[in-house]
Amino acid sequence: MDKIAVGPEAAGLISLDNSIEENIAIVAKAKNKNVEDVVVTILHRDRHEEIIQRVRATGARIKLIPDGDVAAAINTAFPKTGVDLLLGSGGAPEGVIAAVAMKCLGGDFQGRLLPEDEAQEKRCQDMGIADTGRILLLDDLVKGEDCIFAATGVTDGELLRGVQFTGQGGQTHSVVMRAKSGTVRFVEGIHSLKKKPKMVMKP
Repeated sequence: MDKIAVGPEAAGLISLDNSIEENIAIVAKAKNKNVEDVVVTILHRDRHEEIIQRVRATGARIKLIPDGDVAAAINTAFPKTGVDLLLGSGGAPEGVIAAVAMKCLGGDFQGRLLPEDEAQEKRCQDMGIADTGRILLLDDLVKGEDCIFAATGVTDGELLRGVQFTGQGGQTHSVVMRAKSGTVRFVEGIHSLKKKPKMVMKP
């Protein structure tokens, strides 16, 4: 799936039909920034080389990530992460998960399916997507407002801290969001390793 994600400031303004350059300019204007101050997150993959070069040509900054484009999409909605825009392609299921989070946060997400063979094309058809080349808007991916997103950090990221083990037990940092109310909660948990002996981190 081709993906684009932005926070609330640019929601409803970006489009996968726009050029990369147009979307960066739109985000810069919406967030009252210079293009040179816009940060674009992109999965570090060979397939994204053209996108990377075009973003660099605009003067915008790039944050390459090895994986985790769900978190990268979410980060566009939190100023403290310093991320303004997500671009590139990645897994379609992850795209739907990211779309749920963006709906809870008032941001925006668009996707365009990229079936790689006839079997995947047929799977799309069976799911009722006759035109796999059309843009899937946020409301196409997430119906209604009654949706909830929850995630717990495994390793440290811009938004969530990873699992830590102390004398008290395992400590976790989670986020829970609800689209209907617009509520975002950060939850810190302490888990007893005596009562949860299977809570271990494997190397």
